[in-house]
Amino acid sequence: MANLIADVGARDQEPSGHALAVRSMFDRISPTYDLLNRIMSVGIDRRWRARALNVLDQDLPQGPLLDSCAGTLDLACAMEARFSGRRVVASDFAREMLVKGRDKVQRVPLAVGDAMRLPFADQSFAGMTCGFGMRNLAKPDQGLAEAHRVLKPGGAFVVLEFYRPATLLMRMFHGLYGRFVLPSVGFMVSRDREAYSYLARSMQGFFTRLEFEALARQAGFSQVSGEELFGGVASLIRMVK
Repeated sequence: MANLIADVGARDQEPSGHALAVRSMFDRISPTYDLLNRIMSVGIDRRWRARALNVLDQDLPQGPLLDSCAGTLDLACAMEARFSGRRVVASDFAREMLVKGRDKVQRVPLAVGDAMRLPFADQSFAGMTCGFGMRNLAKPDQGLAEAHRVLKPGGAFVVLEFYRPATLLMRMFHGLYGRFVLPSVGFMVSRDREAYSYLARSMQGFFTRLEFEALARQAGFSQVSGEELFGGVASLIRMVK
């Protein structure tokens, strides 16, 4: 049976099994995913997505945009509204998540595809986003390499994520939130304790923002810069090909 591996450093031992388990998990929790997001974030996640698109919209070349790990399409919906003059495409490897969110978008083509093997040609997109998906990849460095491949020269990639906290205060907050709040509320809403226990532990098992920025540079990105959101609860990173 495939297992969810919360520690990103341990996924090399079983990358295909982790990927299969993540896809199955998101397909399972898709019916209640949006409801739990609204309960847990109290709407703050909408501001985070708006900020991510503000950061994306800086000196982009001409061309379409991609939302990878698009989930139930909240970010793709916001992107469609913000960039009405551009073609927007959304991709996720959990089909049921896309099905759950498809009524949110009007003109966005949906593709079932793995962020580590994107089903698009080289230099297809002027800009790209990934909201809270990179920490679930079996190999985040491969996800960065794929983003670099499908972007045009000068194209930007914005990653919105829960990185592992670097400060003691944020480590305490994430620890309490991840150990008690998220698994309990997640179970009450979805009846799936395993999924939300994993999602909580994956925050502690992921890279710090600075570590992820270093990975982005290794993947060939330049102008890599990050900022904290809501006191460091979440962060975003913008990088340019």
